Amino acid sequence: MPTECCHDQRARHHPQTRLPDGFAVQVDRRVKILGSGSALLGGSPTRLLRLAPAAQVMLDGGRLEVHDATSAQLARTLLDATVAHPRPAGGPSHRDVTVVIPVRDNSFGVKRLVSSMRGLRVLVVDDGSARPVLTSDFDGAHCDVEVLRHPVSRGPAAARNTGLAASTTDFVAFLDSDVVPRRGWLEALLGHFCDPAVALVAPRIVGMSLTDNMVGRYEAVRSSLDLGHREAPVLPYSTVSYVPSAAIICRRRAMADVGGFDESMRSGEDVDLCWRLVEAGARLRYEPVALVAHEHRTKMLDWLARRAFYGTSAAPLSARHPDKTAPMVISTPTMVVWLLLALGTRLGYLASLVAVGVAGRRVATAMHAPETQALDVAFVTGRGLGGAALQMTSAICRHYWPVALLAATCSQRCRRIVVIAAIADGVVDWLSRRRHAEADAKPLGLIAYLLLKRLDDLAYGAGLWTGVVRERNLGPLKPQFRV
Repeated sequence: MPTECCHDQRARHHPQTRLPDGFAVQVDRRVKILGSGSALLGGSPTRLLRLAPAAQVMLDGGRLEVHDATSAQLARTLLDATVAHPRPAGGPSHRDVTVVIPVRDNSFGVKRLVSSMRGLRVLVVDDGSARPVLTSDFDGAHCDVEVLRHPVSRGPAAARNTGLAASTTDFVAFLDSDVVPRRGWLEALLGHFCDPAVALVAPRIVGMSLTDNMVGRYEAVRSSLDLGHREAPVLPYSTVSYVPSAAIICRRRAMADVGGFDESMRSGEDVDLCWRLVEAGARLRYEPVALVAHEHRTKMLDWLARRAFYGTSAAPLSARHPDKTAPMVISTPTMVVWLLLALGTRLGYLASLVAVGVAGRRVATAMHAPETQALDVAFVTGRGLGGAALQMTSAICRHYWPVALLAATCSQRCRRIVVIAAIADGVVDWLSRRRHAEADAKPLGLIAYLLLKRLDDLAYGAGLWTGVVRERNLGPLKPQFRV
């Protein structure tokens, strides 16, 4: 767990990214304030951020408003340390936005979406539909619609790039034809662009309609497009490591600087875009206050096929971003703790206690400061051990299930570990995801959730291994160990 001081090199070397006066940041409610405000403990990954006395005065009640260069630098540091969230004042106008809608053979969906785009400029990019989309299809729409067409399908990435190239506004919103934004979505997203360093903002994607279908009820709480109800920066290996391109708004110049979407990718092009923008030094935000409804797949075979399709993107992503696709990012001492416990012997239990002590000592050294107490060290150590356990159980059931299945057939001890992992992973996930459902959604029971979660992971893992074999790239299966 790194310890940081109160400055940020990227912000200092790029004065054009200075936050404007009136822009405010709010410390995340999950961040612990230590030593009467002299240090902050939290973020993703967890870190200790020490504050100079002047910074403590500016950060009144966990909120800071920018009014000069010094407060702007402190606000940037808090944002980049992932311990605070932006509270922008105002934002660009909807007249500064072009909406790009890639579509192929979904005339009903694109008409439904365009009908909700009141007062906006819309570019519909028909990616080789069997029945061409025509401008006359949108007669009566309360927006300015232009239709562009690919004679043959070139994929969604190419369709988005065509719309991007035809746009002249400062911002471009990409919306898939199977979504419909809810009221206020655009204003909530545009505010983030008050920060000149922000290149992309994404809303929360929720289900379009309630259903009694079991897969639909699972999707309502566990859709791969729904990233939850907590705002966050978008960073690899953080709580939100990417955002789906089903609904995003981008700064057009930043998109052009990184070359837009990678047209050679049929899946995972949104993940690739996010990571290239991050590598270029841009900031990305996830804003769950803005809601966009998505027409989820609820037929079992279609749903499983889509999950497998998502899995095939892991190997191409690993080839492009080899340092960002590990199924686990775990410290060596923590890994040793759980491996020793898995032995199930007295010696293993005793050795695991020693390993826990070593891990705790390392955390205590990293957090050494007058502000930190023994309970803070225990909290960080415990969270690290728990997080590692969840990573391992998830990887066993999702990324490594073919190997886990083989091991379970050969060893009773391995079989017991796999069963425990499958149950623990599902129960923890069910408990954490129940709050994702909308208030009037019909809840999904634990047993049904466990079954669908296992099918979800089996399908994704099958797609992942298919991609690994096809691309001859083991990158998505290699864990990342930190000393």
